[in-house]
Amino acid sequence: MKTHIRLLTMLVACLPLWAFAGPVDINTADAATMSAELKGVGLTKANAIVEYRQKHGPFKSPDDLSLVKGIGERTVEINRANIRITTAKKK
Repeated sequence: MKTHIRLLTMLVACLPLWAFAGPVDINTADAATMSAELKGVGLTKANAIVEYRQKHGPFKSPDDLSLVKGIGERTVEINRANIRITTAKKK
């Protein structure tokens, strides 16, 4: 019984270590949000994403992220399930 309680206690103590990234719209998110939610994307890379978006317009697909200097195809693949793309609504 003590072993079960000890195991349960260890499991509960480790829960904060398991962080799940949430979906991020790379056309609207700010750098802080992208760096917090996308794996392998720190604040410097997130700022590069925002700058690229401002200069070249909205991303059309998650694969377009690899056009940003410092963002490789592997980073895109790791985060593909959490990348969202919105497009501007036509008037």
